[in-house]
Amino acid sequence: MKPFYHFLMRYRQPKDMDDITAFANHAYEDHGFPKQSSSYDEISRYLEMNGDYLENMAVFDQAWDLYLQHEG
Repeated sequence: MKPFYHFLMRYRQPKDMDDITAFANHAYEDHGFPKQSSSYDEISRYLEMNGDYLENMAVFDQAWDLYLQHEG
């Protein structure tokens, strides 16, 4: 399974069009984001501590569900 970050980058756009696009754009700018991880727990913990750009963890959960559908 490829890392979540690589999957998320497919949603990156010049303008925030929806919550997942905004998440992808901010994650791209976040140099500490666990880019090689495919662990829900590791990424979730990181975002809870450092993801102040993420308005709601439900956005991460939605992106994670898409990731599992695509990569699973």
